[in-house]
Amino acid sequence: MHTFGVFGIDNDALNTAVNVLILVLIVVWAALVFWTFADARRRIDDPMLVGCATLASLFPFVGTIIYTIVRPPEYLDDVRLRELEMQAAEARLVQLDYELCPHCEYEVKADYLRCPSCMRKLKERCHSCGKAVDPAWRLCPYCEAETAAAPPASSSRRRRRGSTTSEDAVAEAPPQSSR
Repeated sequence: MHTFGVFGIDNDALNTAVNVLILVLIVVWAALVFWTFADARRRIDDPMLVGCATLASLFPFVGTIIYTIVRPPEYLDDVRLRELEMQAAEARLVQLDYELCPHCEYEVKADYLRCPSCMRKLKERCHSCGKAVDPAWRLCPYCEAETAAAPPASSSRRRRRGSTTSEDAVAEAPPQSSR
């Protein structure tokens, strides 16, 4: 009986070693194809791209190497978990009573009377209960006491003393009628 010699090898021991090596390479290649498919399913959301990655890995060893270079860096589960954590963190921030100062955009709490950064007055103190009340409110929502809310500021601006720029003069000049 004549055995088939791979690469023209006539030695039975050497021929068996080469056959086992080829078998190992085929098993490793099949395992890499399966690994590429399984990894692509965990990292890629689009089934078409998963199929393309698997088909690319059918090219022995080169396709899998290319896939490992261009694959997404995170698993889909990790991406979804990170998005959930970010949504939870944003929800926690919304629950906190922090606002921004309208003058300097410094982070202030809702019950601050003055901004710690620019020292401007943010709210008035209720004369009855002492809680922070918005200056535009005419009634304290905590104790129902009336506040001395000033009417909204008029649109006319007063010029400072000593200011002699032409811009101020133009801004303060009354509008002329076109008759």
